[in-house]
Amino acid sequence: MANRPVLGFDTSAAHCAAALLLPDGRVLNRLEAMEKGQAERLIPLLDDLLTEGDIGWSDLAVIGVGTGPGNFTGVRLSVAAARGLALGLGIPAVGVTRLEALAHGLPRPLLVAEDARRDEIYAQIFYEDDADPARLIPLYRMPQVRYGTGSAVPNGLPPALPLAEAIARIAQDRAEDDPPRPAPFYLRGADAAPPADPPPTILP
Repeated sequence: MANRPVLGFDTSAAHCAAALLLPDGRVLNRLEAMEKGQAERLIPLLDDLLTEGDIGWSDLAVIGVGTGPGNFTGVRLSVAAARGLALGLGIPAVGVTRLEALAHGLPRPLLVAEDARRDEIYAQIFYEDDADPARLIPLYRMPQVRYGTGSAVPNGLPPALPLAEAIARIAQDRAEDDPPRPAPFYLRGADAAPPADPPPTILP
């Protein structure tokens, strides 16, 4: 896989993030902040990145995608795009959680924490060769944790790599192991509630 390009992308937050690992060692990163519009922007952004790298879709060896936790719709968007592209290109798509990407390249053991809003955090402890399960934790239970977007604790370390680049590098490493198709990684249910009214009666 190292001698062919690898693409990674993520829309789990208010952004479109993408990275392209090229065989000559170059890394192209794109990050566009946006509260909405990721569905319309993602594929054109990826096209622009491939053009900048002077390659085509058929040159890719692996696709890495951020699977969350994060924005419910954004996670579903990027996972669906990765699975569709991988199917069409006949290459593996590898899911990488946001917490795994934030921990990539940092010294271990390490506790990674992300602001989950509502006075909660996403947290996961990473050891040298494995990790505890990711959890959604009330902030008051972890008063010693300094948290925020992209933070890693203790020591308040910043991520070692841009998010999409970390996703691409992890995907490149995992692709050899025949990983399962990516799926959304949710630690909290969707905000949308089912309708309170009973469904209409279907007449024969």
